[in-house]
Amino acid sequence: MRLFIAMFIAYLVGSIPTGYLFAKYKNIDLRLHGSGNVGATNVFRAVGKLAALITLIIDVLKGLIVVSVLADMLYSFRIDMGFTHYRAVLALCVVAGHNWPVFLKFKGGKGVATSAGVLLVICPKALLIGLCIWVFVFICTKIVSLASIMAAVAMPISTYFYTYSFTTRYLTIALAILLIMRHRTNIKRLISKEEKRIVVKI
Repeated sequence: MRLFIAMFIAYLVGSIPTGYLFAKYKNIDLRLHGSGNVGATNVFRAVGKLAALITLIIDVLKGLIVVSVLADMLYSFRIDMGFTHYRAVLALCVVAGHNWPVFLKFKGGKGVATSAGVLLVICPKALLIGLCIWVFVFICTKIVSLASIMAAVAMPISTYFYTYSFTTRYLTIALAILLIMRHRTNIKRLISKEEKRIVVKI
């Protein structure tokens, strides 16, 4: 029961619709603009750079806080599971909450930022490789979805360069699968060469 309570709390934290709330403050329903996604990329298109940056930071913090502060706090209530496995379960729950938030009728983001927050705590060295790949692909193509997909594919591979546990490796595989699933429509547009590029003007 304690495990299920922890999973539910993690899911609720992930369900906080950051981008949607920022857009709503500007009287914009993010689901009716651009891709209809509530993540930072669509916030950038519909609202602007500052709102997108804040959305990105908060979405990263959702994952980070769940697998650090929240996991440590709730695990003290005698959870009958090893901490590494326990934290991996909460990681999947917070990302699932972001992707399928109860507050938006289960239509949420794509899990990129929240997954990054999770991995920043659990396997930061491997995440650094993924981030480098993301930056490289984005600079070359200006396509956020392609950069995210390539980074997701690289994450499970990058864990083999370090002494991470099998649980961590399986977690990166699961997160990569979730992310790629959420990018199905993007993949179709990439294949048909219809995916939009983003140009950031500073």
